Amino acid sequence: MALSAKKAEKITVTIPYELKEQLNALKDELQTSMSAIYKDALKTYVEQKEVEKWKKAAALMADEYENNPELRDWVEFEEGFYDDKTV
Repeated sequence: MALSAKKAEKITVTIPYELKEQLNALKDELQTSMSAIYKDALKTYVEQKEVEKWKKAAALMADEYENNPELRDWVEFEEGFYDDKTV
């Protein structure tokens, strides 16, 4: 039994006419396809959102560390515990 896996999917997107014209000019300049431009733009967008997600998580963790004395005490305890050990 063979399983078929989609490697790509065709989608429809509505964009302003002015943006489409800019993309057409870019396509011609780069000698590439509109599909390649769209894929690159979407990939970059997803990567940017992933970075934003991690930055937000890091900021929340830093805030929690700053505002949670119990957490700071625990981290300082662990740092002291491992500093005293010889490896």
